[in-house]
Amino acid sequence: MSTLAHTMMTAARSADSGLAGPGELDRYPFPESAADRVGASAWDSTDHELGRVGRRPTGNRGRGLHGQLVQQLGQMIVSGDLGADRPLVPEEIGQRFEVSRTVVRESLRVLEAKGLVSARPNVGTRVRPVSDWNLLDPDIIEWRAFGPQRDDQRRELNELRWTIEPLAARLAAGHGREDVQQRLADMVEIMGHALSQGDAITFSRADAEFHSLLIQLAGNRMLEHLSGIVSSALQVSGGPVTGCDRPNETAIGHHARIVDALAAGDGTGAEAAMRHLLTVHPEGERVVPAPREH
Repeated sequence: MSTLAHTMMTAARSADSGLAGPGELDRYPFPESAADRVGASAWDSTDHELGRVGRRPTGNRGRGLHGQLVQQLGQMIVSGDLGADRPLVPEEIGQRFEVSRTVVRESLRVLEAKGLVSARPNVGTRVRPVSDWNLLDPDIIEWRAFGPQRDDQRRELNELRWTIEPLAARLAAGHGREDVQQRLADMVEIMGHALSQGDAITFSRADAEFHSLLIQLAGNRMLEHLSGIVSSALQVSGGPVTGCDRPNETAIGHHARIVDALAAGDGTGAEAAMRHLLTVHPEGERVVPAPREH
């Protein structure tokens, strides 16, 4: 199976955070006895700031205690503080984080949708191995980007972009959307102005919109779905790892060549220009590694 096909299949597993539906809460039953509880020591090694949900600010997309608990448990799982096959007893979690049973059950349901935990009768809720995680879920991308796996996350995102964006550039050349092409040109102009003003934030935002628009212009809905995931990933991992990472005239020139190729309907030229943009830093350092041996 190709890398792109595998990526798309993984993306298809993505599920949004949500509350439990009718009857779903019973999937996370509280134990009748303490026999299977995770002992207090299981939580003692975690950061003391995780001790009470309400005390810790969070950037999680969810709201309230439910969203905060999803954020904190997710971070603990992704960081390895709660390793694979670790049992998660709802009662113990509720006591540790001082939240209600309903909040715990809703949070575990969200984590299950992301592939981080599984709930089975007579087995309970357990942490799943990395191979089962939905690695294109925006929350998991964020947790990995700011955790011990940050270097792997950055490399994998580079490889993902290398697969997606040159293809998108080639396909986009076959779609004569003058309005979108003009918008792409506008983004290049904004990047140039931001560079002259030393405004790295505006430069980065214009660059992000450029790449998002380009993928939308490709006319492939599956690629368009991935554009939102990649955009989110780039935001939390420090920005695009290309010439865009360090604003300069070289980066603007690469973007301008892509726009020119699209206007000329030159798919091959647009693809080549995108590959060049994604391959080399302004200093000449390769950011797409050579093929790895497995």
